[in-house]
Amino acid sequence: MSLTLKIAVTHLLSRRRQTLMSLLGVMLGVAFFMAVSSLMRGSEQDFISRLIDSEPHITISDEFRNPPEQPAAREYPGAAVAISNVKPKTDVRGIRGYKQKMDWIARLPGVRVAPVLSGQIILTYAGKDEGVLMNGVVPEMMTGVSDIEDKIVAGSLEELSANPNGIIIGRALAKKLNLKMGDNLTVSSPVGLIRTMKIVGLFETGVSAVDEGQAYVLLKRAQTLLNRPDRANLLVIQLDDPYAARAVAARIEKRIGYRSKSWQEASENLMSVLLVRNIIMYSVVSAILVVASFGIYNIISTVVMEKRRDIAILKSMGFTARDIRRVFLWEGTIIGALGSLSGVSVGLLLMAVLNSLSFEPPGFTGAINLPIYWGLDQVLMACAFATASAMGAAYFPARKAGMVHPVDILRGQA
Repeated sequence: MSLTLKIAVTHLLSRRRQTLMSLLGVMLGVAFFMAVSSLMRGSEQDFISRLIDSEPHITISDEFRNPPEQPAAREYPGAAVAISNVKPKTDVRGIRGYKQKMDWIARLPGVRVAPVLSGQIILTYAGKDEGVLMNGVVPEMMTGVSDIEDKIVAGSLEELSANPNGIIIGRALAKKLNLKMGDNLTVSSPVGLIRTMKIVGLFETGVSAVDEGQAYVLLKRAQTLLNRPDRANLLVIQLDDPYAARAVAARIEKRIGYRSKSWQEASENLMSVLLVRNIIMYSVVSAILVVASFGIYNIISTVVMEKRRDIAILKSMGFTARDIRRVFLWEGTIIGALGSLSGVSVGLLLMAVLNSLSFEPPGFTGAINLPIYWGLDQVLMACAFATASAMGAAYFPARKAGMVHPVDILRGQA
């Protein structure tokens, strides 16, 4: 052990009560830093995982990010005359050649894709009409890109393949129309086609807008009802690595031209809210450690004031200003390190307690546990910030101690 470190330890042991209070402040700061950050980051990860699992990672729609350039503008760029009020040619909406595009997408590593044809229809039963969004799907392909199969509480998605006139609706919608499994209802499409379809499944997602406003049918049946033969207006994609969605979407859009939206782009507002929440959270928990560092500043400043004569003697014996500063920086480092180590133990205990808590909010059918993030990075972050705060609090008293003039002190002039 170096001489400066021995002197630092001696100073701390001579003021046990003040040293213990400083250690306690750092320990509680680190513990609360870990507990709060683990709870906030755990809730963020839980939210993102729910968002990722419930929505496609990438959605390709039958539209373009930028409207195509008109032939006149392309032929005469910057012309003084412009053509306006030109009605576009009526065309069947949908992704042209979607099967060929799907084949190319499916060859990308870690990618699963399925076609969907969505459109508004009206369900009629016993004189009641309800407008819903119909999703035409291929059951065997849809199970690989959506969790709808897990949300079905009666019947199954495969029933659509066995019954081309089958339809799957939300349990809330079935209750609203007084329907049950096996009942027949009338489906009316915007192009005037009317079909009688049989309920072969009921799903429940917990989102009322979906449970009351969506239905699933076979893709070929949807193409017939909407008069869009061999068309799909959506391609939904699931990735092995959800966080690569933005890069993969850009690559797909560049290749096929149609707008490809990743889940990050679709949820930019939510992601920005999470970012602001993290900034607030880290500001609050860091403030706890900053407050704790004032205790370290106080104890070291007191030691400097009381030991001015000792400092003068050390300097007269050959200690340099750097050596004196090193003594008091050692004191701050020791308090920060010991407080961090003890704070990690208390923080892990608090995290375990939070993780064991469960409660049942009104309207929920099951108990909910608090999500906790157990990553090592937050432990290292708490320890690093605590130690840096302690050393920063010790620097100013140490700098003051290094500036002491031994001649003035020993003569009794200061």
